[in-house]
Amino acid sequence: MSRTPPTAPAPPPAPPGAGARDAVTPSAAPPARVHAVRLGPRSLAALALTSAVGMAALFWPFLAPPASHLSAHAQDAPWLFAGLLILLVAVVAAAISESDLGPKAVAMLGVLAATGAALRPIGAGTAGIEPMFFLMVLSGRVLGPGFGFALGSVTMFASALLTGGVGPWLPFQMLSMGWFTMGAGLLPGPVRLRGRVELLMLAAYGFLAAFAYGTVMNLAGWTFLDSAASNISFAAGAPVAVNLAHFVAYCVATSLGWDLGRAVCTVVLTLALGPAVLRALRRATRRAAFETAVTFDGPGG
Repeated sequence: MSRTPPTAPAPPPAPPGAGARDAVTPSAAPPARVHAVRLGPRSLAALALTSAVGMAALFWPFLAPPASHLSAHAQDAPWLFAGLLILLVAVVAAAISESDLGPKAVAMLGVLAATGAALRPIGAGTAGIEPMFFLMVLSGRVLGPGFGFALGSVTMFASALLTGGVGPWLPFQMLSMGWFTMGAGLLPGPVRLRGRVELLMLAAYGFLAAFAYGTVMNLAGWTFLDSAASNISFAAGAPVAVNLAHFVAYCVATSLGWDLGRAVCTVVLTLALGPAVLRALRRATRRAAFETAVTFDGPGG
């Protein structure tokens, strides 16, 4: 007659309040990166085309030969690139269509764009204090590059409608802010990097990107300056080195203080409010579950 071996005692019950986080082992896989808007083949092609046209529109004073017809029409050429607005709309539309954007992602895009548009007028005209930039950095970081480009472009368009800032500069604002926000989504460590290191990285990126945004907008408006009014304006037919020196002097004289204020404001708000805003955005994206298909139960469900 065989004797049954004694069974091992049952493990003690888990203490109250213990959740799933207590059961995570070091080998558990980290949560996947959320992509509310995915950049597919069509949207990537549209983005590449729009970026190429935008770069040509911005850097043509340095690329065109001195004797070219473009230099002879320096005051008219920037207006020709207002068609960027159509291309930008095509990029956003392609990204949204390929992502099969659901109502939750549309709501998130609308709320963040409206918040950014409302933040932009705060401090306008005062040393470049523009709080919307830190929100764009944090949103792009959490929601990814595709959502970031769409958010940056839509926010600038909504802000222009809100403040009456519609003009030939608007496509360049939308494109540069789209680049700005998309770049935050391309920073390293989107899943594992957290805490102080992540905040310092976002603050450093916001500082540099604030100056880059100002430089892009200077390129968009520099050629409008009458060459007879200043010796730092674009000189049609002058060598590239001369125009480059004029442009650097133009940036220092007209926008350096403003760009510095924008950069410092972005760093301060990122370090002060970044932890709370990042937690709120990540909690909202987890609850929204963008990549989960919405289903409806039948009458007997």
